[in-house]
Formats: sequence, C-alpha cells, structure tokens
Amino acid sequence: MTTRTSLLSLFIAVTLLISACSNTPEQYPDSAHNARNALDWMGVYRGVLPCADCEGIETVVVLRSDGHYTSQSKYLGRSDDIFSAQGRIEWNKAGHTITLPEQDVRYFVAENRLLHLNQNGARIHGALANQYALNKLADGVTGRYWTLVELNGKALEPSPQTPYFSLDSETGRITGYAGCNRFFGGYELDASASRLRFTQLASTMMACPDRRETEAAFMDMLRSINNFSISDETLSLNRARMAPLARFEAVYIR
Repeated sequence: MTTRTSLLSLFIAVTLLISACSNTPEQYPDSAHNARNALDWMGVYRGVLPCADCEGIETVVVLRSDGHYTSQSKYLGRSDDIFSAQGRIEWNKAGHTITLPEQDVRYFVAENRLLHLNQNGARIHGALANQYALNKLADGVTGRYWTLVELNGKALEPSPQTPYFSLDSETGRITGYAGCNRFFGGYELDASASRLRFTQLASTMMACPDRRETEAAFMDMLRSINNFSISDETLSLNRARMAPLARFEAVYIR
C-alpha cells in the first residue's frame, strides 16, 4: 500500500511539473542587454587581419558615439598605401553586429573587441579565429601617432614633412619625426593629473636648411611642455595654464 501511494504521489508531481512548464511563457533575450545598449563600444580598435597574398592587413576602426565610423587599412609587405573609409555604422536587429557599408565589412561586437565576420556574416572558428579580432585601444595619449596640426598658434599644412610622435607605454619612450630628423627620448606621464614631460630628447643630425626653423621650434616646444589635454582625437600640449603650444591629431597607421 505504501509503495502504491508513493508511485501515485510521484505521478501526480510529475504531471503538475509538466503542466507548469507548458504554461510558462517563452523566454526571449532582453534587447536592453545587447552589445549596442550594454557595452562601451565607442572607441578605437586595431589589429592585423590575415591576408592571402601579403604579411597581414593592418586595420584600424574608430567607432564614434554619433553613430559614424572611420577606418584605415594597410597591406603589409605589399604596399605603403593606406586605404581609408568613413560612413555611418549599421547595426543588425539583434544589436550585436555592425556593418561598415562603404567597405561591406561586418564585425561582431564583443567586450573590447571587434570580431571580423566572413562573407556570410558568420563568426570565424578554428585555429585562426583569434587572428580575426581587432582589440580596443585604451583611452589616453599612448598607443597612437600624434601628427602636428598647429605650432605656437600657427596652423600647419599637411605634408610628408609634418612632425609627429608616438609614446610607447611598455618602454616609456617617445619616438618621432621633427620634420627633418628623427628623435627619441623618455617621458614621464601622470594621466590622472594630465601631466606630461619629455626627458633626454635626442635626434639624428641631418641638415635640412628649409625646415630648420620649424624643427627647432617643434623640439623647443617638446622640451618646455608640462601638461596635456585630449578632446576626441585632438591632443593639446601645454605649459602651465598658457594657451596650447601645439595641437596634434591622432593617426593610427603610418
């Protein structure tokens, strides 16, 4: 009698459980927690994508909060040409994939990464999967090329001789080009206080009479600044609270 009662109780419990499950509404993903709404996807992404007939495709994608993008790519070992595109970001309905229509390229948006998708819009798996990722750059002054656009209040026209510099956070070194000579040295950075100082700057000794004045002014500026500010992709180098001594624009591929 006890066994029959136990079996009957078990049957009733299972029946009730099945009934409860069948009446549970189907669950859908919360659209408020997709990549578009939940991730900090705005920023600069960089990587080297696989290439069938070159050493790799150096690629940079900048995603902006206004819904627009810019991108650059360079075929390493094949050409020094840099291919650029810009336009409006297109999101899929699920909010996890973007299309860059001017290039007909799609990326899956992950946390701090863009994963390049194949021609069918599917993620790439296997041994090479990690090579199809662009990693997000940390905000700040390091990890970019800063190209001079204004010096001592005077705008500069872009040219192959335009000065630039880059800060390497791993080595603590500055390297760059002053318009004639290449230069190098150290730097001291306190990002939280926007403090920056260059140390032990030195350069090659080529003679360029037509660029001597601009180069000297550029190097003097680097030696005298002690703080910086960044707005979007523009860097200002300053001394104390004076007007900016120089302004630069970010470049990610040279």
